[in-house]
Amino acid sequence: MTRSSKRSRSSWGDGSGTAEAGSPIPEDKRYFRIGEVSRIVGVEPYVLRYWEGEFPRVRPARADSNQRTYQRKDLELLLEIKRLLYEERLTIKGARKRLQSWRPPEAEPSRVSRPDLDEIRRELHDLLRILS
Repeated sequence: MTRSSKRSRSSWGDGSGTAEAGSPIPEDKRYFRIGEVSRIVGVEPYVLRYWEGEFPRVRPARADSNQRTYQRKDLELLLEIKRLLYEERLTIKGARKRLQSWRPPEAEPSRVSRPDLDEIRRELHDLLRILS
């Protein structure tokens, strides 16, 4: 192989330039750096940075070293964005609209906070008004 035909392989393994999803979100960690998030979500870091500009809810905190630090809720949101864009084939605008009502899955589904119950009650009353 000549020097010009050699291609450097990315750390993602196949050299295609795309990250492979498959890493579950570790239960024992609270904060994640962009490289870890990239591996977990399965997209390159530049895609995550692009999504920050396109989706207002994606706002990772910054560490003292000015590095992005993502929390579990951020990863769940990013996984949902990826699902909407890659599996449901929505546009950025369509995904943004769909995310307006999206909430991350609760760790313990049996617990419903009081504000959530009040919101559900209001929505049910609105539905009754519409139906009657």
